[in-house]
Amino acid sequence: MTHRIARAALGAALALGVTLPLAQAWAQAWPAKPIRMIVPYTPGGYTDTMARAVGEPLGRALGTNVIFENKPGANSILGADLAAKAAPDGYTLVTVIAAHSANATLYPKLPFDVLKDFAPVSLTSVSPLILVVNNDFPARTVGEFIAYAKANPGKINFGSSGTGAAAHLTMEYLKSLTGTSMQHIPYKGTAPLLTDLIGGQIGAAFDATSLMMPHVRGGKIRALATTAEKRVAGALDVPTMIEGGVPGFLSGTWSMVLAPAGTPPEIVKRLSDEIAKITRTPAFREKFEAQGILPVGNTPDEANAFLKDEIAKWGKVIRDANVKVD
Repeated sequence: MTHRIARAALGAALALGVTLPLAQAWAQAWPAKPIRMIVPYTPGGYTDTMARAVGEPLGRALGTNVIFENKPGANSILGADLAAKAAPDGYTLVTVIAAHSANATLYPKLPFDVLKDFAPVSLTSVSPLILVVNNDFPARTVGEFIAYAKANPGKINFGSSGTGAAAHLTMEYLKSLTGTSMQHIPYKGTAPLLTDLIGGQIGAAFDATSLMMPHVRGGKIRALATTAEKRVAGALDVPTMIEGGVPGFLSGTWSMVLAPAGTPPEIVKRLSDEIAKITRTPAFREKFEAQGILPVGNTPDEANAFLKDEIAKWGKVIRDANVKVD
């Protein structure tokens, strides 16, 4: 009821042509209480890590607290829907990743519109993925991997942290570019995938560089290439997919902070400005760049343009590969 009243008030302001004064009044009094940051995944993963890394100093900069609320489920849909339906008053945010853009195509009947029901605040980071194989896999380079896949259609089982995840769609993207056929094995997260990859039950996978490199360094799996434009810190000895012979191959997951649509633009801009300051601090950059995560911190307009591009990119991959969810 409170959310509906807030939206009704904002709608009335629009009808009366007083949106700017209303927004200014909200922005001047804001924040007067803690801000809720919804995380649509379980604690400890990339999304949760980035939400807290940005949210905690954001609260300090604004003179309030940011309270984190993990709401996992349905490929991030449950948490995103909670944010979409929250009051657009600057007190609810959500951190989403690449799956948010893929969901626009994967789920034709989403309870929200991934663009219209949110106000992008800032793209906080980009995390390139890394192509890894088990130690018995008969390929040591991307070229050899593609050649083996072409010579053995349908015989490579590749894993991902779930249908529609960036890791899954990145392999589908590679398949479409190279004309290869491989079998997808979805897992409920990276941990069980890694167990089967090390054990040889699956042959290959894309996943976050920061999560895979410790196991590469430990000799449990082998890295073939990253999906970044240039080599990333923490994996400087691993070539990129482009260096490996796949021109223009760029992919990865990312983290973005969104607010409910209708949040006053002055508040959205303040949030974006503060996040940019956080992501540009030497401590923040050093910590995450060492893990192969690239801090960003851009403007709302830039974040919105990025999200539109991601929806189009992954929508094409999903349609071309005829990816379906159960």
